[in-house]
Amino acid sequence: MTDPLTSRDRQDGPDLRGHRRYSGVIAPLVTPLDLSGRVPADDVARLIDSIRTEVTALMPTLSSGEGWLLTERQWRDMVDATVRHAGGLPVIAGVQLPDTKAVVARIRLASELGVDAVAVTTPFGAGIDQDGIVGHYRHVLATGVPVLLYNEEAVSGNRIEADTLARICRLPGVIGIKESSGEAEFTRQLVASNLGVPVFEGWENLLSQVPGVHGFIGPLANLEPALCKALWQRPGPELQAQVDAACEKYGILCDDWYLRVKRELVARGVIGTDATAGGSGAAAVPVP
Repeated sequence: MTDPLTSRDRQDGPDLRGHRRYSGVIAPLVTPLDLSGRVPADDVARLIDSIRTEVTALMPTLSSGEGWLLTERQWRDMVDATVRHAGGLPVIAGVQLPDTKAVVARIRLASELGVDAVAVTTPFGAGIDQDGIVGHYRHVLATGVPVLLYNEEAVSGNRIEADTLARICRLPGVIGIKESSGEAEFTRQLVASNLGVPVFEGWENLLSQVPGVHGFIGPLANLEPALCKALWQRPGPELQAQVDAACEKYGILCDDWYLRVKRELVARGVIGTDATAGGSGAAAVPVP
């Protein structure tokens, strides 16, 4: 039997800004695809059902969901299937597109599909300065859809500095930060700064080094959400070693981690193929 939610991962009311309060393990879902490139809604439903008791929200179409590679049709179908099969779990749709205009248009589509919030990167390209990043999020927040900031560099080519994050977090509509800088000291600095929004660690291998984070958002939650939850609740070397072993087993820290997660989900009978938006993977396995 699953343990009831603790006070650290319960969502029992809005934050001081009137938004839903998020904490705990949020699952950045992989995007199931069939061999023709379509999103099978039944696979999405099985994936959600396999983790729902251990997570507090669902996050389709972010990096683990190949958000920057999906066609608009794939993105729409994945978000729609997640909303339809969420069963009461909040849905935070990932938006990873090159420029502010495209991001705003995609957020409006996400709102039409019924999401609770969106997770948004900076614009793509290393030439974006910190003031430009603030301006980007001002436009994004003007949509009225709650936004979780995604601080990463691998896809966008940008990293949001601590002072810039503080500026953005003062804007109405920000609901949290997915902190994927890969630097535990930077994450600890954000937590200590009391930004007024929850900070989520985005790297499994750093989770025990950032006590005080409000939750975890990472690809291992597609496979071992209970283990991720345990380490977040009780950070320490023993559980961290278990998480590190799971990351090694499933290839979580490899560049093609989403493909490797899909292969494990195929082996478990959760999804039907390991096909990816980039075209790699082709193992078709019947699922019940």
